[in-house]
Amino acid sequence: MIALGLEGSANKLGIGIIQHDANGKATVLANVRHTYITPPGQGFLPSDTARHHRAWIIPLMKQAFAEAKISFSHIDCICFTKGPGIGAPLNSVALVARTLSLMYNKPLVAVNHCIGHIEMGREITGAQNPVVLYVSGGNTQVIAYSQRKYRIFGETLDIAIGNCLDRFARVISLSNAPSPGYNIMQEAKRGNQFVELPYTVKGMDCSFSGLLSGVEAVANEVMDEKNPNKITKQDLCYSLQENGFAMLVEITERAMAHVGADSVLIVGGVGCNDRLQQMMGEMCSDRGAKVYATDERFCIDNGIMIAQAGLLAFKTGGICSLEDSTITQRYRTDDVHVAWRE
Repeated sequence: MIALGLEGSANKLGIGIIQHDANGKATVLANVRHTYITPPGQGFLPSDTARHHRAWIIPLMKQAFAEAKISFSHIDCICFTKGPGIGAPLNSVALVARTLSLMYNKPLVAVNHCIGHIEMGREITGAQNPVVLYVSGGNTQVIAYSQRKYRIFGETLDIAIGNCLDRFARVISLSNAPSPGYNIMQEAKRGNQFVELPYTVKGMDCSFSGLLSGVEAVANEVMDEKNPNKITKQDLCYSLQENGFAMLVEITERAMAHVGADSVLIVGGVGCNDRLQQMMGEMCSDRGAKVYATDERFCIDNGIMIAQAGLLAFKTGGICSLEDSTITQRYRTDDVHVAWRE
């Protein structure tokens, strides 16, 4: 079976084509992506992001099929991101999915974006039943599978860790290319002075709004010419990462202890961060556990993860009618019935 996956929940537009053999082994036939990048100091507006997706989706589609060396007749199902995400870009991509379904008479599969990250991470790394840390620009969740659902054990109470990093990158005018989080990671490697910042963990949940407000306040002092402590922007990026990632490691370890897990899978765009992987690796080493992560091809939003999760759902009857092929900006991970796992 071959599935086409369309992802466009935020500023990245991805098209993926995946093939499953008779034993369920996955082969990536194509995984192409284009990112809407704004000038330094600016975020991305929903209308502009949707316009970007509409302009690029046909060229990306052609590129994906050229790389896969197949035609549309080989496709068994069309998978699209139903949510969560930003309304306007989600709608743009869902519209294309519906159009293709009608044109080529192919079934539709609506995919939860978070489930896409998890299933692609499991496929690529071989992780069987890990505690999942899902960290991105819009989501921060600690997840474990139980009884046909991915259960959320802990999550952010306000903004996501990725949003925290992105917004601070705007404060200090870092470039948005290739991504704000990547540039903060590079700046943090040059920091050597730790600045004390708010650390907020409440049970299994955490909060990043206070951390962001705290580092912004210090940044305003840094930008002042007097700056008596000689704190640099690099020091602030370093301190922001250390604080935020320590919170994530703490609640992940607590979830591991609760369910008796021996592995952690890190997914989502922030999962590419070297320092987060290192800190999680140190915690897992102390527990005799293993940490799994993917590279930027699969941790950053992409179409192949939507194709993977969609094809798993399709093989267990998860077809979406045209009438139900709407999008929802608030589509929780634990709302999905995971029929393909025992």
